[in-house]
Amino acid sequence: MSQEEMDYQKAYEEEHLRNADLAGRVADLEAKVDDLNFKLNRIKSNPVWKASAPARRCMHWCIRQVTRVKNCGSIKGVAAKIKYKQHEKHAMEQFGTESFPDEARREAEQNTDFPRRVKISILVPLFNTPEEFLREMIDSVMNQTYSNWELCLADGSDDAHAYVAEVVREYEGKADGRIVYHKLLKNEGIAGNTNECLKLATGEYIGLFDHDDILHPSALYEYVKVINEQNADYIYCDETTFKSGDINKMLTMHFKPDYAIDNLRANNYICHFSVFARELLDGTELFRPQFDGSQDHDMILRLTDRAKCVVHVPKLLYYWRCHPGSVASGVDAKPYVVEAAKGAVADHLRRHGFKHFQITSTRAFETIFKIRYEIIGTPKISIVIANKDHQSDLKRCIDSILEKSTYENYEIIVVENNSTTPEIFAYYKELQAAYENGATENDRKIRVVTYTPKEGETFNYSRVNNYGVSYATGEYILLLNNDTQVITVNWMEELLMYAQRQDVAAVGAKLYYADKTIQHAGVVVGFGGIAGHTFIGLHKAENSYFHRAMCAQDYSAVTAACLMTKKSVFEAVGGLSTELAVAFNDIDYCMKVRALGKLVVYAPYATLYHYEAKSRGLEDTPEKVARFNREVAIFIKKWPDIIKNGDPYYNPNLTLRKSNFALRDLLKEKIGEPYDLSVYDKFAPEEKKSDE
Repeated sequence: MSQEEMDYQKAYEEEHLRNADLAGRVADLEAKVDDLNFKLNRIKSNPVWKASAPARRCMHWCIRQVTRVKNCGSIKGVAAKIKYKQHEKHAMEQFGTESFPDEARREAEQNTDFPRRVKISILVPLFNTPEEFLREMIDSVMNQTYSNWELCLADGSDDAHAYVAEVVREYEGKADGRIVYHKLLKNEGIAGNTNECLKLATGEYIGLFDHDDILHPSALYEYVKVINEQNADYIYCDETTFKSGDINKMLTMHFKPDYAIDNLRANNYICHFSVFARELLDGTELFRPQFDGSQDHDMILRLTDRAKCVVHVPKLLYYWRCHPGSVASGVDAKPYVVEAAKGAVADHLRRHGFKHFQITSTRAFETIFKIRYEIIGTPKISIVIANKDHQSDLKRCIDSILEKSTYENYEIIVVENNSTTPEIFAYYKELQAAYENGATENDRKIRVVTYTPKEGETFNYSRVNNYGVSYATGEYILLLNNDTQVITVNWMEELLMYAQRQDVAAVGAKLYYADKTIQHAGVVVGFGGIAGHTFIGLHKAENSYFHRAMCAQDYSAVTAACLMTKKSVFEAVGGLSTELAVAFNDIDYCMKVRALGKLVVYAPYATLYHYEAKSRGLEDTPEKVARFNREVAIFIKKWPDIIKNGDPYYNPNLTLRKSNFALRDLLKEKIGEPYDLSVYDKFAPEEKKSDE
């Protein structure tokens, strides 16, 4: 037997033993589960247990109230939440019938002379539609302020619902030929019935509308407006679910970001009301029957891939009726939706060249997915940690990397910057000795380099990190704060699988405070003035706005407290901008890579603790405040468009004064209210060449 054959045999035997061991462990666990289920069932059948049910319910109610107070921080926090719920209830009315155009606005919209008065064919598959819902749906189309539309109805209703045809015929006489109706020989399902609707359509643009929902009267007007202004070929809007036949009785209001591919892969956030140029179909099917149940997710993924200009209208224009049996009432009504959605996303990923990916449901919701991309090879990652004193923080950070990380091909570059304490230099000496003479590979992973500031130079985070990167030998750079601590063992893999993508240039992690509340889950430009972290203070167990903290998202920026990027990209944009010494240099970096047409991704399953700003402290002196304001002015000058127009990954209907995606209080904060640019006039630096 050759040496190679012997090696293969040995590897096989070792793997066989491991599998046998794992099988034994699984069997033991299954036995334990069976035993526990037996004991649990015995407890549940006990008369005493049954008799104590009222007491237990009371106890659980009390626990929930305590938890509510804890999550809100205090009784005052609970009161604030109740107050917000009242504000939300009032806002629902504002976004409901109160938002409908009055006579003057209706007349103005009707008389708008668009250069392109495109015809929009609205497709509605009918199947046993309740008469009340049918009439309200048709009325909402008839009441549109834009008139160049046609309503294409394909009816798969059974004989017991013959009234559907009668109602449609009634409306045909009022619609000046704009309602086109076809009775199908049999019900072909959602996909098949909608495809039959498409055969009836003659418009340049196609709109998709459910048979039991309602359109805002200005919906088509707003869509044709962006078609004319931006040459949009795929358009969607914000939406709400409602109950009891009253659109003012809203359950949820979904204010969406602009087009974001990672958001869309994780969850069909676009959903309603999709209108697109017919040419995007390019001879392909509208809905594919194999994805029935998530046929719209599949269609949206395919058509937005082809679209040249996807536009989000940030207005609530679609009212999604919630009733028993509708998808709006929950996935449980249609269990096949989950597998269909996974199939749609998988098909999309394969079209984009991805292989060996994994799609799993998250605990947030069955149709909100986590995607694990294949990591190609084992590229080297250079972790750059700037440090000044704080030996215990740095040691905790490095120890957590060494002890927990499952990814092995990395180096740690500690950049010493003006430390004074003997403890830190003793620790540096220990690290350097291990690097030079270490007995293990981990010992040799860490080296210390010293940044020597120029005479009179104050702390400059950008220069220090750029200096550290100059020593990096890895293909990827991971900027990491010294006051962080690794939580998830595969944190580097979770970052790397996004950083490897050609369309991604920066990836950020989810960071927690020590009490397991969120410190960072992406950055929105505009929060708190210029930019701020999302979902600050939200506990890890709490739900975020449409579960955004829990799934991969495209954002305008992420924090450099933990940021991975390609070294080639870092060098291409000149690293961190040195004129931003402390604040906004990471946000600016993300803006620079986005200017290259690249994405910035928040990776929620890479988690670390962040003991925030211990090294440099707070802006608590006049000098620091002045420096901060100068950097605000620099950022505004460099990126005026996003400051003026708002963050595309946020929504103008949501507040900039909090990080939890709460609705704006329109009495205090108007829709589209920009940042106060007067700060630039006050603190604008003199025009001079940067010393980057």
